[in-house]
Amino acid sequence: MSDDLFARLLAESGPWVLLVFYLLYRDVQKEQAIREILNKNTEILVEMTTMIRERLTR
Repeated sequence: MSDDLFARLLAESGPWVLLVFYLLYRDVQKEQAIREILNKNTEILVEMTTMIRERLTR
């Protein structure tokens, strides 16, 4: 997005444009945090599954 387009949108619509971009930015941050947590949980579950499989074969 060019600076000119952003400045034009800001001049025409005022703070609403900033609010929308801020909310979109926060949504992306939340999504990234959730993905990070899910990835960590997946790693833990895989590790637990591996440990259980190793113990069951004995």
